[in-house]
Amino acid sequence: MRHVLVTGAASGIGRAVAEAFHQDGARLSLVDIDPEGLRATAGRLGAHSLVSDLTGPTAPEEMVAHCWETTGPVDVLVNAAGLYPSLDTLELRAPEWDRVFALNTRAPALATAELARRAVAAGLPASVVHISSGAALRSRPGGGPYAASKAALELATRAAALELGEYGIRVNAVSPGFVTVDSTCNPVAPAYAAAASGNPLGRPGTPADIAAAVRWIAGPEATWITGEVLRVDGGSSTGVRDLPRIWPPRPPGDDGATRTTRDTKEQR
Repeated sequence: MRHVLVTGAASGIGRAVAEAFHQDGARLSLVDIDPEGLRATAGRLGAHSLVSDLTGPTAPEEMVAHCWETTGPVDVLVNAAGLYPSLDTLELRAPEWDRVFALNTRAPALATAELARRAVAAGLPASVVHISSGAALRSRPGGGPYAASKAALELATRAAALELGEYGIRVNAVSPGFVTVDSTCNPVAPAYAAAASGNPLGRPGTPADIAAAVRWIAGPEATWITGEVLRVDGGSSTGVRDLPRIWPPRPPGDDGATRTTRDTKEQR
C-alpha cells in the first residue's frame, strides 16, 4: 500500500488528488494551512493530517519528516499547495514576491529534497509530482510573480529529475490549464473565468481532470517518465482559439489564387 503525501489538500486540486489516491487504497498524509477544510477532507478519507504554513523556511522539511515518521516512508509526494494573487508590476514589493515564491517554488523544492534524502538513505524509490501551471509559459495582467514562480518550478522539476533518477526517484509536473475550483484563498473573477475557458475543447478543466493525470504519472504505468511537464489544459497551450483570422475563410469555389497574390504582396 503506497503512502501518498499531498499538500494543499483541503480543497481544489489537492483535495481531488487525495480523493483519487484514496480510491486506489493508498495511505494518505494531507497537509494544508486551512485547519477546517483539512479536517473535513482528512476525516472523510480516513487520512493523517498536518496543518502547516509551507512558506516557513523549515516547514517543508518538517512536513516530510513528520509524515514519514508518523505514517511510514513516503512513496508519492504531490506538491499541490499554491498561491496565485493578482499583483501588478507597479504595485509589487518584496514581501508579496517572496511569499509567492516561498509557497509555489521553494516549498516544493525543499520538500522534494527532504523526501529524496530519506528515500536514498532507506534505499527506496519515490515519485514526486509538482502542480505547475500554463502560466509558466505565458503571463497575464497581474500574474507576473505567479508565472515566474511556476516557470522556476518547471526548471526545478527537470533539475531534480536529472540528479535523482539514479536513485529511483522520479520527479515530474502536471500543468493545469484553467480549472474551476471553489477557493476563498485564491478567488477568480467571473470575467476571467469566462475568458480563460476558451480552449480547443471548449470547457474549463475540473480538479478531477488534474487528479487523474497526477495519479497516472505518479503510478506504475509511467515508470520510465521523469523530468516531464504534462500539460492538462484542454489544448490551451496550442494557441489562442478566439483570435480573428488574418484573412476571412475562403468562399465556396475559391481556389486560393487571389489570396496567394494578396499574401505575396503583403510580405514584400
